[in-house]
Amino acid sequence: MKTTQAALGLIACVMAGSAFAQTNVTIGGLVDTFAGSVKNSGDPGRKGVVGSGGMTTSWFGFKGTEDLGGGLRAEFALTGFFRGDTGESGRFGGDNLFSRDANIGLAGGFGKVQLGRGLAPNFLPTVLFNPFGDSFTFSPLVVHLNVPSGAFAARTWTAANAGDTGWSNQIIYTTPKFGGLSANVHYQFGEVAGATGRNNVGVNLLYFNGPFAATAFYHDVQSANPNPGAIIDVTASPVSFASINKQKAYFVGASYDFKVVKLFGTYQRNKDDTTTAAELTDKVASLGLSAPVGPGSVLLGYAHTDRTGSLVGADRKRDTVSVGYDYVMSKRTDLYAIAMTDKITGASRAQSFGVGVRHKF
Repeated sequence: MKTTQAALGLIACVMAGSAFAQTNVTIGGLVDTFAGSVKNSGDPGRKGVVGSGGMTTSWFGFKGTEDLGGGLRAEFALTGFFRGDTGESGRFGGDNLFSRDANIGLAGGFGKVQLGRGLAPNFLPTVLFNPFGDSFTFSPLVVHLNVPSGAFAARTWTAANAGDTGWSNQIIYTTPKFGGLSANVHYQFGEVAGATGRNNVGVNLLYFNGPFAATAFYHDVQSANPNPGAIIDVTASPVSFASINKQKAYFVGASYDFKVVKLFGTYQRNKDDTTTAAELTDKVASLGLSAPVGPGSVLLGYAHTDRTGSLVGADRKRDTVSVGYDYVMSKRTDLYAIAMTDKITGASRAQSFGVGVRHKF
């Protein structure tokens, strides 16, 4: 009888605890769609488009937390990208369903440990320290680091960064904040049998103190994301970008908000190695500003890349400038208009422009 009572008491305690510590799940996302004309230098032709992600890549998904007591909590995120112009899943064909986030972790006074797919170490420093944020269409810095130009498998220009802006199969440790300073340490398992040394590692630092902010990141990339393959691009001719099998990158950035204008500056150096003696180096610098005007902000950004090395032969350069206005209609909705000009060595100058709306939900 005593055993039965004890068992019933234990079940009651577990049920009461479960009822008390319910997981808090939220559904959220963002839709960003624009109309305009897009052509980067080196692209085969101009396109009039209704496009997705003029300022932010559209996404949706689920996030949740549960209070485990003693200052400890469990967290999860399952979020994926989609194209608002067509309704297709992913940033591009073949992108995974939850390519934005697919992770679970524990957080507390020690910081946070996260397992699964999440941000790469390059993402936050890049998007927080340029005036166009995470625009993969119009931000000069983001375009230089992450967006190729030219036809698929025949690129005239590849993204500077290897390994995508998100990494799969990774462990991320996020430190607590120390006087405005925090860090994220990333380790991605390559999961290649017999090649335990083939993986991705990285770290970033973020510092915010009043109007001043600074950042830095380092990564060593040997594995592709979100799926296996070439770590930068599959193009094999006339430049064998597909032969690049390792990249080391260093990045520093800072911003200062003078209230009447916020200034941004970054510098990055990438060193790419290949399966042969050929190599490639990218040096990417950017400047930008955001100035409040009326109910929105004027945005101006510039990025310059020097590309050198035996893999590409003669030195090549890229210069991109964007100017725009972001009109804030509410806390969740804004309208924007942006124009961009882009020039790559050996290719004609090209212009893009777009007018769009972004809504968070």
